[in-house]
Amino acid sequence: MRTGSEPTTARSPLRMRFWLSVWGLVWALAGTAGFALENRPGWMAACAALALVITIDLSMIIHHIHQGPHYQPGPDVPPYEPPRRR
Repeated sequence: MRTGSEPTTARSPLRMRFWLSVWGLVWALAGTAGFALENRPGWMAACAALALVITIDLSMIIHHIHQGPHYQPGPDVPPYEPPRRR
């Protein structure tokens, strides 16, 4: 059920994003090397551009992981809306 407070209580799975980006980077680099060996410059450039985008994304993800949490509520503010008792 939606509560309407999702933007304030949203959490980003940075570690999962990190490992998925590493997986994508491995495949993009393998594609770049494979297409270079097969003499396909268009596909090689596409894979190289994708690897560049993934590398930039990885650097941002690592930066956010090292920053830690941005918002630290006080002891009286729960990080999530408490469950309603019925």
